[in-house]
Amino acid sequence: MTTSSFGSGSRRSNHGLTAFDSKDGDAGFGVGGTMLPAFLNDIRRNNNEELVEVEFELDDDNNIVSYSVAPTTPNLAGGGAQDDDRADAGLFSRSLSSASSKLRQKFGWLRSSSSRTSSSSAVDLEQPAISALDALRIRGQLQRTLSTAQRALGGLRFISKTTDESDATELWKQVESRFESLAKNGLLAREDFGECIGMVDSKQFAVGIFDTLARRKRQRLSKITKDELYDFWLQLSDQSFDARLQIFFDMADRNEDGRITREEVQELIMLSASTNKLFTLHEKAHEYANLIMEELDPDNLGYIELWQLEILLLQRDVYMEYSRPLSTASLGWTPNVSYLRPKSFIRRISNKLKFLMLDNWQRGWIMLLWVTAMASLFVWKFNQYRNRAAFQVMGYCVCVAKGASETLKLNMALILLPVCRNTLTRLRSTRARHFIPFNDNINFHKTIAGAIVIGIILHVGNHLACDFPRLVNSSPERFAYLSSCFDNKKPTYGDLLTGTEGLTGIVMVILMAISFTLATSRFRRNVVRLPAPFNRLAGYNAFWYSHHLFALVYLLLLIHGTFLLLVKKWYQKTTWIYITVPLMLYAAERSLRSCRSKYYAVKILKVSELPGHVFTIVMAKPQGFKYRSGQYIFLQCPAISKFEWHPFSITSAPGDNYLSVHIRTVGDWTQELKRVFTEGSDPASAIGRLKFGELRNMYQTGLPRLLVDGPYGAPAQDYQNYDVLLLVGLGIGATPFVSILRDLLNSKRAEERMDSNTETSTSDDGLNSLASSITSQSGKRKAMRVKSAHFYWVTREPESFEWFKGVMDEVAEMDLKGLIEMHNYLTSVYEEGDARSTLITMIQALNHAKYGVDILSGTRVKTHFARPNWKEVFAKIAKKHPYRTVGVFYCGKPVLAKDLKKLSHEMSHSSLTRFKFHKEHF
Repeated sequence: MTTSSFGSGSRRSNHGLTAFDSKDGDAGFGVGGTMLPAFLNDIRRNNNEELVEVEFELDDDNNIVSYSVAPTTPNLAGGGAQDDDRADAGLFSRSLSSASSKLRQKFGWLRSSSSRTSSSSAVDLEQPAISALDALRIRGQLQRTLSTAQRALGGLRFISKTTDESDATELWKQVESRFESLAKNGLLAREDFGECIGMVDSKQFAVGIFDTLARRKRQRLSKITKDELYDFWLQLSDQSFDARLQIFFDMADRNEDGRITREEVQELIMLSASTNKLFTLHEKAHEYANLIMEELDPDNLGYIELWQLEILLLQRDVYMEYSRPLSTASLGWTPNVSYLRPKSFIRRISNKLKFLMLDNWQRGWIMLLWVTAMASLFVWKFNQYRNRAAFQVMGYCVCVAKGASETLKLNMALILLPVCRNTLTRLRSTRARHFIPFNDNINFHKTIAGAIVIGIILHVGNHLACDFPRLVNSSPERFAYLSSCFDNKKPTYGDLLTGTEGLTGIVMVILMAISFTLATSRFRRNVVRLPAPFNRLAGYNAFWYSHHLFALVYLLLLIHGTFLLLVKKWYQKTTWIYITVPLMLYAAERSLRSCRSKYYAVKILKVSELPGHVFTIVMAKPQGFKYRSGQYIFLQCPAISKFEWHPFSITSAPGDNYLSVHIRTVGDWTQELKRVFTEGSDPASAIGRLKFGELRNMYQTGLPRLLVDGPYGAPAQDYQNYDVLLLVGLGIGATPFVSILRDLLNSKRAEERMDSNTETSTSDDGLNSLASSITSQSGKRKAMRVKSAHFYWVTREPESFEWFKGVMDEVAEMDLKGLIEMHNYLTSVYEEGDARSTLITMIQALNHAKYGVDILSGTRVKTHFARPNWKEVFAKIAKKHPYRTVGVFYCGKPVLAKDLKKLSHEMSHSSLTRFKFHKEHF
């Protein structure tokens, strides 16, 4: 049989009945599966002289929607008479009728299309009336024929993804080992079956499997032997889709009558929901059971059989195709970018070096300048003391100590600059952003701190262990070189330590040791668990307060640099020269924060408590307060603490006439803030969901003051510098990107209105967004560069989707041109294809196909299970946007940041798309 390829380029397939044999033999999976070639060959054997042409018309999913049977042009061997022509025509008419009848009897799924006009020589076939259940059965048979074994196996797994016998053997050894530790008197209890086979977190589901396999043995078991466990294991690890399907069916079919009723479907849904900790689905289990029965039981018989459940599983991808493009763009797509990777080893190395330079040249020249400055100062001071009298007494020890001290002066001055946030925020809007990596300010701050630690070790270590002992133990002749510095009296070791320089140095080292230790990630993130009362030394508060010790450190540094032992002339005491300007700049920054926060004492409009230990505060935007999407602010509540300021990303759009933040209660300060704002009868305290664009006219009465400082620049604010955006948020890390999504839609809408030159009325939200995003400071129109945005939100708790439900609905309603793709991922649910989540996946697909609403988030954005395959995500974007620059913005835990950064580099090297990675820092 000659079969044309099915795709977007061809919608019809012509099959001449003169060539029935498939080139692929019985392995072919063409239209109609293996049944159609066999049947057509049967027609040929019965009517060897019949020549007919069967024309099929396919829809987008390669399903047959219409066909016709028409005669082929007779190949007459010259000089045929008219009588022969009429005889041939009559013969063909009878043959065609016979062939059509057999086709229709064999393939009831063939239907004639009313919209299609056949040629005059074609004979359209009338579709016989069949029941809805028979149509479903025929569709299922065809779907099963079209499905490969691997695709089917991937949709229903009880144990693992492995199909290798050696892996299965290794898994059994692990099960066997657990049996030995769990079994008592050689018997494994029913309750321990889940832990034994590896379903530690799904013991209830495992008990359901246990009972199902026990019913097959016509027994009610509470304990099993090792041999029985092995028999159960063989059934569960069977790689046959039919075997797995039968187990899944039997789990619901508890009375073993070969039928599943509506109530049994509902029970299986509740079991799957409990296994995946989706307890909210229990309330709608009855509704979802009706949805499945409506799909699989069209004749309303009240039950479904095994073949109907098979159809549901095999047509999973078909149902999912009905979902909106913004949530299914990556579905069923297999990335292949290997053709873009250079084959030459030298070319690959050169490409890596090229992209390494492009990605790091800003950091490179800053680091080179910094290291060069430190090295120059060290060498200069080293050589200076090498030519002084002190060298004759203390040798190279004093040279190294003084060289290190000069680098310390520089670094103690520079370490203040990366935390001058107001200055950096202003510089981000200048041309300086093109050659200074402002996004790495915190990393540079940490790097300088590391250099300070090294400088302290060299400076203090050489003083205490080398030059002080040499000075104390020097001979009178040697000491004569330095006698004028010590009033002609040789000091003791104790004198050197208890003097002004010694005491200030020791105190500075102690204070900086405390501050640096509590600033490490393990202490700052409260990873280190200390016993009471020392547990207060870990956490953000300890980090915040200990950093204020540096006010005393800088004061001691000035004193330390003034009372030098070996330098007496004031102009040679250079400490004040290094740190005066940075200290004044930092002091001005803190003064500005203090004054601005009093001016920006905001009015609370609404406080909403959301699921997942999150609450949101909606404030009236202070007069003159301007910001960009992606920026953040600091909040202070004097009723809690007059010194603590905490950063939070802004979740409202620049064009909104209010300011909003979402706050997760993860520490004592945020817990106290939630308590003072949500507990009480004040009308501004409400339990509900924030929907953007909806402003409550609520007044502040009796609520504590809330001070705002900012806005401050963040990497995400540079999103407008890219053609394509990849926004990745983990949990509450989605907050900076919510504002970006809103601003993108507002900007696009305003841009389209300007292009159309219409005088339609616009909302204040759209006009303000237009002013902030479309126009430049000079008032000239500036077109939006961003053409596409891909937002991936990964969270562990299904309740998290309530946080930005209003935003997701707005994106789905307003984004008619597909500017934004939204992808939600829930990691607490077992991945798609696992038997524990199979039914949840199918309910989700059915509900989304019928109502366009996701069962978990309650929005049009469909939720995927488990973690995204980031390599596929990057490859998809690279293939979709070649020769583009993709801005990858991430906010979340550092672990994933490393993977995304690595993928950004790899895909930039191996594809035609360049990825630029940015991580949020606070």
